[in-house]
Amino acid sequence: MTGRDRNEEKEITLLGNQNTRYAMDYAPEILEAFSNKHPDRDYFVKFNCPEFTSLCPMTGQPDFANIIISYVPGEKMVESKSLKLYLFSFRNHGDFHEDCVNIIMDDLIELMNPKYIEVWGKFTPRGGISIDPYCNYGRPGTPWENVAFTRLSNHDLYPEKVDNR
Repeated sequence: MTGRDRNEEKEITLLGNQNTRYAMDYAPEILEAFSNKHPDRDYFVKFNCPEFTSLCPMTGQPDFANIIISYVPGEKMVESKSLKLYLFSFRNHGDFHEDCVNIIMDDLIELMNPKYIEVWGKFTPRGGISIDPYCNYGRPGTPWENVAFTRLSNHDLYPEKVDNR
């Protein structure tokens, strides 16, 4: 068998499944992981999710964001269809922007135990203000712990031109 081995196929249930169900409430149990075939090599995996939605916990109004997730995998990697369905599950979830990005990061850390991960939410403005929370994590006791501190302490020193919101 080429590509994925039989054990990995047992880990992945959503990819290729034609009976996809979309959770209407926050559902971290949707997330699936598979084995990293290059665990001894450090490399970034980046997801750009421009259609993220959640609800304001105070008003119930929808919030829209581009969520950017970058991580350096360890032994496990997140399967992209499960990530898409997981992010969709926030659609009716009421939480502040800062909470959403931290919840996403915490769930992915629990799933994969990555060497490094960062989650950046670029929310569209409501009331004339956009909120762009950023959080990161480096595995304690490794060089990635220092990378996390450095990236956080230097984050957004040179903000991008915001012309798309």
